[in-house]
Amino acid sequence: PINPLIGAAGVSAVPMAARVANKVGQESNPYNFLLMHAMGPNVAGVIGSAVAAGVLLSLIR
Repeated sequence: PINPLIGAAGVSAVPMAARVANKVGQESNPYNFLLMHAMGPNVAGVIGSAVAAGVLLSLIR
């Protein structure tokens, strides 16, 4: 099963979005440890933002 909280960590607010996803997951189940699983989409969001910024800058020039 896929935890939907992981998708919420996909924004590029490092590491706060991953921490919030971890905290919400632990509120419903104290044995949930999602921090490392949430950091993957979190870092991917940062990389995606950097790529999008590069594409935008190349289109402007």
